[in-house]
Amino acid sequence: MNSDQRIYLDHAATTPLDPRVLEAMLPYLASAWGNPSSIYYEGREARKALEAARRDIAAVLGAKPNDIVLTSGGSESDNAAIRGVAYAAQRRGRHIITSAIEHHAVLHAVEQLTQEGFEATYLPVDGEGFVSPEGLRAALRPETTLVSIMYANNEVGTIEPIAELARAVKEYDPRIVFHTDAVQAAGSLDINVDNLGVDMLSLAAHKIYGPKGVGALYVRPRTPFAGQMLGGSQERNRRAGTENVAGAVGLAKALTVAYEELDTRNAHLRDLRDHLWRELPRRLPGVRLTGPSDPERRLPNSFSCCLEGLEGEAVLIQMDLNGIAASSGSACTTGSLEVSHVLTAMGIDEAAARGSLRLTLGRDNTRDDIDTVLERLPGLVEKLRRLAPSRPVTA
Repeated sequence: MNSDQRIYLDHAATTPLDPRVLEAMLPYLASAWGNPSSIYYEGREARKALEAARRDIAAVLGAKPNDIVLTSGGSESDNAAIRGVAYAAQRRGRHIITSAIEHHAVLHAVEQLTQEGFEATYLPVDGEGFVSPEGLRAALRPETTLVSIMYANNEVGTIEPIAELARAVKEYDPRIVFHTDAVQAAGSLDINVDNLGVDMLSLAAHKIYGPKGVGALYVRPRTPFAGQMLGGSQERNRRAGTENVAGAVGLAKALTVAYEELDTRNAHLRDLRDHLWRELPRRLPGVRLTGPSDPERRLPNSFSCCLEGLEGEAVLIQMDLNGIAASSGSACTTGSLEVSHVLTAMGIDEAAARGSLRLTLGRDNTRDDIDTVLERLPGLVEKLRRLAPSRPVTA
């Protein structure tokens, strides 16, 4: 199938590069290629671009340029935050709190720390994916040093009450560091760090029409932090390695454009999402919508459901063959289907979770795209159900 005819609905996985972002990056890929740590002309020119990008990123966050640590992406930013604070603050305590539905970049970092003698509490969520502020308060201890709760969930789009959660932590003990993974929230929600009340915040460029392989970690001044990438004095001794100047320029441009166009983009995405939300259950029996029922409490581009009687992987393959790129709450690894930890944490049974479908919309999607999905998907699903072992499907 011609790629121009395809419909891309997996923007939570990655987004296409904005031509304006590419244009901003090109000089630092082609001509201004110097090492920003060098003192001669080529290095100084690269340093100017790097620091301008840092200022632009900080401006969107309502932060100071020196608070921004440039990284290789969201996973590194999450790992650096979790491990950096845990090690730096361990004399005061070794207890970490996170939620059961975090991205694996957080969960695996915390899991590794528990193998090194740290203790972790995993907060449960309700049926729509929300962390309870009361539950967080009850989990706090004198030895708690770090709380990490994601701003918006990548699978079901739940927007957590981050400001309220951060406030609960600071009321208990202002020394406890509050980190939020804002990788999915950036470009859709307010990420002003003072409005949120967070000490650390993680970003990735490729979720907001920027380049892959670059991200940022905001670190509030006086936050205990031990750098995890060693070998040089870059990033104020917080992250060694020659900086990706073109990537930083791309992240800054993508972030700036996203917030200049925030209201227009969100209105467009909400319209498409709500159309899907209304129409798919009407046209296709056995659809169980997942995530928040209140559209204001989920990401504007996020639609998720479970399709009764099916494996999500089979649906995705058929959608792909019919020109639609989508995703599932499950991940196919080494030939076996891993059930989504997010959906099971929300109380969805394993059989239903295996039929999960995630459609995440982008600025270039149209109403015609959604109508095409609504026309094609019911037939694909019914065909697969006929081929599947007999399982009852509710209307």
